[in-house]
Amino acid sequence: MTNRRARSAASDSSTLLIIGTMVVAAFIMILNETIVSIALPDLAETLDVSTSSIQWLVSGFLVTMGVIIPITGFLLDRFAPRHIFLAALSAFTIGTLICAAAPNFGVLLGGRIVQASGTAVVLPLLMTSVMRLIPAERRGSMMGTISIVIGVAPALGPTVGGAVLAALTWRWMFWIVLALALVLLAIGFAKLHVPVELRPVPLDVLSVILSALGFAGLVYGLSAIGQTGGPVPPWAALVVSGVALVLFVSRQIALQRIDRPLLDLRVLLVGRFRLGLIMSIIVFMALLGAGAVILPVYLQRILLHEPFIAGLSLLPGGLAMAAISRPAGSFYDRFGARPLVIPGAIGMTAALWCFALLGADAPLGLVIACHVLMMFSLGLMMTPLMADALGALPDRLTSHGSAIFATLQQVAGALGAAFLVAVAAIGSNTTTGIPDADGIRLAFEAAGVVALLAVITSLFFKSQSRPKLPAID
Repeated sequence: MTNRRARSAASDSSTLLIIGTMVVAAFIMILNETIVSIALPDLAETLDVSTSSIQWLVSGFLVTMGVIIPITGFLLDRFAPRHIFLAALSAFTIGTLICAAAPNFGVLLGGRIVQASGTAVVLPLLMTSVMRLIPAERRGSMMGTISIVIGVAPALGPTVGGAVLAALTWRWMFWIVLALALVLLAIGFAKLHVPVELRPVPLDVLSVILSALGFAGLVYGLSAIGQTGGPVPPWAALVVSGVALVLFVSRQIALQRIDRPLLDLRVLLVGRFRLGLIMSIIVFMALLGAGAVILPVYLQRILLHEPFIAGLSLLPGGLAMAAISRPAGSFYDRFGARPLVIPGAIGMTAALWCFALLGADAPLGLVIACHVLMMFSLGLMMTPLMADALGALPDRLTSHGSAIFATLQQVAGALGAAFLVAVAAIGSNTTTGIPDADGIRLAFEAAGVVALLAVITSLFFKSQSRPKLPAID
């Protein structure tokens, strides 16, 4: 009995070390998503590019993740988690070095894309590892920790970026991250070993191409609305994207019949997964569109606060989300998703409409209060959405569910940023490329309308047993 307990304790310790290493690495990598958002106005002037172009340092990062993440279902089936983790963190480290030394906007954007290619793999790897290693009755609490990573990290990014800008130059945002990445790379090389059964599945190159065209074209098309002089007209990009996504879905359905899809879309036949996915898309549009892109512009360009003050103003909201994420996971383990998702959706919607009503003379304390309400509400929702959606899937499809979930989360964030920046530009009465108060107000109103869909969707959540996955012939 003593030996059995010792082995169980050792196993739990090993599992916590594995998950902990991935969580810390993912936190740093996702923090990097939005660390530059607070510096976007200054970078636009320093690098002599427009606001619509500079936001691609965030949106380009996210859309790259949306393009890469679909491949992770294949990677998680084919390669050991240790090798995937080390390769992803190495790519992230190289991209960070490129960003830190970038001489111009083009190189900086290229470095962000390399960073994103590594970050994209870590998210589904982390989620899949939790589903494989953590018992079902404890997954809610562990997903609360992951919510801190994918929710709080991008929320804290502007705060960290503002603090760095207050004391140093923008390049130090990347030099600091580079040092942390090197430490994590050493720890992962020495400690990370995840038990897993691998399958020799082939990679369908055509599916990868169609996925890239579909998601990249969609985000580019939305971001280019209202702009002139782009390399491709917005309508052309959207048409190409639509055709590519239709072909991608058709290709996956055909490949499912021979058990070789890049992404197994049968997960979408599970109602709980599908509902959680739809809700998560709306949540990430608000989190990364309104919270990480529009709000920093509002604080700096409309309310005229310095980057450090603007970044510091976002800290209480990030802390509120961090504080509620794990308790929300424990609450979910006991009572399910519905009691958390409904009030979370209502709070998020109320906060976004509050932002729309603040105007150009709003006191900073009121802005902070609205942001705390939004982030607290998002924290209530993110843990149950992930745990409920992925917990509804059979084990053999967990990696594909994680890939689809992470893909559409990041694409939703990119779409939210691109869409709201376009709305702000259309609603502004300036020709400088910098949104004015009217444009920012219209962007928050658009986000509020989208959030109303979350309130409606939340009403469909209910407690139910784990369903069986329908088969596709």
